[in-house]
Amino acid sequence: MAAAAVVEMMGGTPAQALDAAAMAIKNILGLVCDPIAGLVEAPCIKRNAIGTANALISADMALAGVKSIIPFDEVVEAMLKIGRSMPCDLKETGMGGLAWTPTGKQIHERIFGKS
Repeated sequence: MAAAAVVEMMGGTPAQALDAAAMAIKNILGLVCDPIAGLVEAPCIKRNAIGTANALISADMALAGVKSIIPFDEVVEAMLKIGRSMPCDLKETGMGGLAWTPTGKQIHERIFGKS
């Protein structure tokens, strides 16, 4: 949505805003949410910074006339289907992805003690 907002702020059209949003969302489809020790500091803060760059680049492309070949509504539908098909332990449980690496587990133990 940030990509669409940037397009709007820059005087782009509603169609360009939707193209920007679609392009930005397509870049993160299927991203595993795996906060280490249940805390958003890792990896979320870094992902938010990359998400900002993603939004700005997607807005810039849309303003330059690049169109998303998949319409925004279909991208959102795909995102929903991907989210529903992902295993629960990859969806903000801290039980998969980076949170379940040896280092991720050590950080959890250091903060909360042994489980």
